[in-house]
Amino acid sequence: MSEGEFGWLESVLLASTRIIAFLIIAPPFSYGAIPARIRGMLGLGIALAVSSTLPRTNSAYDTGAFVETLIAQVLIGVVLGFLIQLAFSAIQSAGGLIDLFGGFQLSQAYDPQSLVNGAQFTRLFQMTAIALLFTTDGYQMVIGGVARSFTAIPLGSLFSMSFTAKAITQGVTDMFVATVQIAGPLILVLFLADVGLGLLTRIAPALNAFSMGFPLKILITIMFSATAFVLLPGIVSSLMTNGLQMLQGVK
Repeated sequence: MSEGEFGWLESVLLASTRIIAFLIIAPPFSYGAIPARIRGMLGLGIALAVSSTLPRTNSAYDTGAFVETLIAQVLIGVVLGFLIQLAFSAIQSAGGLIDLFGGFQLSQAYDPQSLVNGAQFTRLFQMTAIALLFTTDGYQMVIGGVARSFTAIPLGSLFSMSFTAKAITQGVTDMFVATVQIAGPLILVLFLADVGLGLLTRIAPALNAFSMGFPLKILITIMFSATAFVLLPGIVSSLMTNGLQMLQGVK
């Protein structure tokens, strides 16, 4: 094998390492039902698809430099995948707030497939968002984002820590804002229901209105949660767009 061919092979291996690390963290490919070998084959396939745009490495036959670059690609893939996961976590957090205020939090359980510990709406929102990513071709946006990352962060270079910290900070802020926007209307309705029960208890203490609070809040949550589901397709698309914009901010 000539030195040029060996350099091309190194570039493909380094690119596939970054992509596989990204796919392990980023939704929807982080879902546990997707086998690890499928992620590995997908990462290698994407690396081969973008191999014509990859620069040839200068670390051929230099083990130390190759290992250093390999570790850097793993870190870059993990950081980029975390940014996508951060944007996607707003839906899971919104479901958690609905569970908390709606009275479902007592029945939380751990889902080993999605690696989520939550109650009914937390897991339901998570699974719905993953399904929407596949049905609306959102997963193609995720794949396109990691493929374009080689333009912003070429092989053999490191990302700027200042830009990365700024992107993560902005991502956390956007996640909390999106969480409140998704779950806020239903939380407001549940809060008003608690206020109404409190006023009814003050007016007629003998009725013991708070004994009806638990089933009433569950009924209200189930009835008004349909509104959130109607809005989920647009929310998922918007969150994925924000996540890809954060990827472009890491240079």
